[in-house]
Formats: sequence, structure tokens, C-alpha cells
Amino acid sequence: MLFRFIVAAALSARCLNAQQIVNGQIFTPGIAIVDSPQPNTPLGGDHLQVAIDVSSDGQLQLPPYPSNPVSAIYNITIFLSSYITGWNFTISNGTASNGSLDEIMGQENGSTVKHVNWVWPDCLVGKGPPGNINSARGLYNISIRQNFRLNGSDEYTIFDLPIHVTNSIPAQDNRPSCASLNNTLLNESMLVASANNFTRIPGTSIQGNGDSGSGLGGPKPDANPGDGLGGAGMLDWRAGLHVMWIGVAVFMLAL
Repeated sequence: MLFRFIVAAALSARCLNAQQIVNGQIFTPGIAIVDSPQPNTPLGGDHLQVAIDVSSDGQLQLPPYPSNPVSAIYNITIFLSSYITGWNFTISNGTASNGSLDEIMGQENGSTVKHVNWVWPDCLVGKGPPGNINSARGLYNISIRQNFRLNGSDEYTIFDLPIHVTNSIPAQDNRPSCASLNNTLLNESMLVASANNFTRIPGTSIQGNGDSGSGLGGPKPDANPGDGLGGAGMLDWRAGLHVMWIGVAVFMLAL
């Protein structure tokens, strides 16, 4: 099992060479920028911690937005998912319940960087890589879904950041059950269909909301962030990290 995990991790690292990382910041296909963690970081401790810049380095104002913004982030939802383990946990889908967090954009009022502190669920307690095929520990995606408006166009994107759940996670009474956070894991084709084929290239300017916009458009009907879409998704045109997860899963089954 350890050998399988090492090979899967190596495949993951190989597929990250084309990710858009500029000065340590990870540019998603949407407006938000991930400051931490870095791709393929071994994580553990009491919480999963994620730092997300929702202003795109100061280009976008914080909510509240005007009634017809030219650019805005309507909401961000986050899941922790893996085709290898089969788990798809809710980190935040807008409502705090059973261990999930409130709406990301509503946290830390006045701060352009939102800090996610999510208590690891009980089935991830342990130390080191997965010890057997039934372990929930191992390779995961932090899947970040953005419903936003950029320069007058409404978009919905899915961005997956791979991590290794291999550092020590201590047992604690406040850990939610994995079953209470789990969602259906959708296949690749359903994920691709749910998101817009859109990527914002790093450096693309964001029009301010002082300019006249065309008004709010409706969200993409088949892109409901609360659906808990699966563990792979839409990156930018140069990455295609969903291929990594499918490839790793097939490789693991073949061993």
C-alpha cells in the first residue's frame, strides 16, 4: 500500500508542472488566488487551513457590491475530495452544519484574504500515509468552486489543489463524522459539464464597479455549488489536473 501511495504521489507532482503559480500564489481559473497551501503539501494537525485572496491582489473590492456589479464574487464553496478514497467532504457550502463552515465571502469582514480553518473529520485521524486500502488518508483535492462575475460576464469554475493527508492528525472529541460531511462523488464528464470553459489568465485586469455594467446574470443552472461535485475539475488550459486523478485511480486499481 505504501508503494502504491508513493507512485500515486509522484504522478500527482508530475502533473503540476504547468500550474499557474506566480511568486508562490496559485491562480485559479476565476478571481480568487490561493496563498496557501502549496500543491502536494503534506498536511495534518488539528485543522485544514487554506488562505484565499478574494480581491485578486487588490483588484476587486470586498462585498457589499453594488446592485449591478461589473465584477464580483457571488460565493465560494470548497470540498475535500478524492477518487482514490471515494470521499467527498463539504468544507463550506454556505451553511455551517455538521462540521462545515459558513459562506467564505462572509468571513473575516474587511479582510481581502479569507482563512479557512476546518476541523478534520474523524476518519482522517492517524499518522503517515494510508496503511491499507480501507484507509481514508492519502491524496486529496481541495476543490474550490467560484460563482462570480468578471468584467460583465457570469462564470462558474472548479479548481482543484492536490494535497497529501499524511501528517499526524490527533484524535479529538470535536471531530465531525466523515459520513455527516460526505457527498456523492461525480465522474469527470459530469464535472466538466458543470463548469464554464473559462480561465482567467494571471495579470488580466478586473474592471472596477465604478464603471457601468450589464447587470447580474443568473447562475449556471447545472452548477449548483451545494451539490458537492466530485474530486476533480476544471483547471486552466495548461493544467488539466482532472486527468491526474483519473490516471492515478486507474493505476491504483491496476496494482
